[in-house]
Amino acid sequence: MFSAMRSRHASLLSLSRSALKTTTPALHANRISIRMTHKKALTLESINPAVLDVQYAVRGELALKADKYMHQLEDGDKSLPFDKVVTANIGNPQQKGLNQRPITYWRQVISLLENPMLMEEHLDVIKTIYPADVIRRAQSLHKEIGSVGAYTHSKGVLQIRQRVAKFIEKRDGYPSDPEMIFLTAGASAGVSQILGLALKPGDGAMIPIPQYPLYTATLSYIHGKPIPYYLNEDAEWSTNTAALREGVAKAKQDGTPIKALVVINPGNPTGACLTREAMEDVVRLCYEESILLLADEVYQRNIFNNDTKPFISFKEVVKSMDKDIADSVELVSFHSISKGVSGECGRRGGYFELCNIEPDVVDQIYKMASVTLCPPVTGQVGVDLLVNPPVEGDESYEQWKEETSLTHENLASRSKYMQERFSQLPNMSCQPADGAMYLFPRIDIPEKAIKEAEKRGKAPDVMYTLDLLDATGICAVAGSGFGQEPGTFHMRVTALCPGVEEYVDKIEKFHKDWIRKYE
Repeated sequence: MFSAMRSRHASLLSLSRSALKTTTPALHANRISIRMTHKKALTLESINPAVLDVQYAVRGELALKADKYMHQLEDGDKSLPFDKVVTANIGNPQQKGLNQRPITYWRQVISLLENPMLMEEHLDVIKTIYPADVIRRAQSLHKEIGSVGAYTHSKGVLQIRQRVAKFIEKRDGYPSDPEMIFLTAGASAGVSQILGLALKPGDGAMIPIPQYPLYTATLSYIHGKPIPYYLNEDAEWSTNTAALREGVAKAKQDGTPIKALVVINPGNPTGACLTREAMEDVVRLCYEESILLLADEVYQRNIFNNDTKPFISFKEVVKSMDKDIADSVELVSFHSISKGVSGECGRRGGYFELCNIEPDVVDQIYKMASVTLCPPVTGQVGVDLLVNPPVEGDESYEQWKEETSLTHENLASRSKYMQERFSQLPNMSCQPADGAMYLFPRIDIPEKAIKEAEKRGKAPDVMYTLDLLDATGICAVAGSGFGQEPGTFHMRVTALCPGVEEYVDKIEKFHKDWIRKYE
């Protein structure tokens, strides 16, 4: 029987091989034909054309080149004229090389929420490691949230939103409704969500120049129109009421409906903190023209001169004005855990608060928030730790105070040092920063350099920053990526970099040599 089976199997195998030999050429030809006629679904011509218009300077050409240099150094390349890359292009405090130390209290609480078994089965052990207030806070949050791996309410955990409301009330002196607070995946997600809902294609949004490129990028993607208003550099980058009204008049002349006005306070990239008078002018304009006010306030904790230039929220300004204004001006204000002294950029946590927004519009905002299910849960926890930190008397308070104060003092002292050094350089001037974590020095680029940039097909300040990177390993961002008045050139650098003396020395030497080369 086995012999017969083997014989049959051999015959089938022989037939199969024979068939394969006769059919393979045809199959092969057919496959070639398929490859030759197949058309890609995604090409630069077929994708959404709005994507091609999106520009995001802080992670653009310079950042890509810096990343390439970083990998070369890691691979042992000794041919470069520097031994490290300094990432001064982005406000990412805990990034490798900047190394801002995470707040211990934050990481302790979040670590217990990530592994609640420690609290449930090893409480006696963790009591010897973690302060008592950390354990209490983690237990309380775990009771409210459950697993940080599960979805939450689309607005975010209610109890956290309630504590955000208390934070806002304490800050401003006016009530805040937790139902008007939405937790988000960082402030950027909130900004994109609101702009995407508020603007129809062709609608305009007034944006400060210079501005954080999130706004122009988002407007490009949603087919909105940026309406620039220039900040006054000579007046420490303050808003210019005349420029705002000129922007409104021009938009009306062009037939562009103005739907929103963006204010970044403290400023990015300028570091300027607005006065109450300037803020009231903005609010009046929004009232008169029925414009939605978007207040990007993510740097509110980064204030260097709190006695002379304190942070004031737009919510507080709106609510303190005449009743008609206080009850009418539509405001969305944004905050984030990425900045301040926490620097938890990768955790993606933030919130926005709605003020004077129509209830049926709030419903639509909630609907769109529901599409993304919920913001990252440990990001929500970060928001809770941001608005409700340890208080005096808590076991963790002294360490928390020491760590946050040191981070804040380092940022303020580095900013002041850099500004003073930049202001002494030929062909460079730099306004002092009131807050945030950047400086935006102006570079007077010689005509010869401008012509060389034209030959290279680059903007003059892009050529400057590329040359700076090539010579020193310092990655900054050209001012043209943020917008600037025609005929002026700038670069944005962070004040986060440790070893600031060496860092500024390198910029100073490069700058003098570069200017001398093109004079």
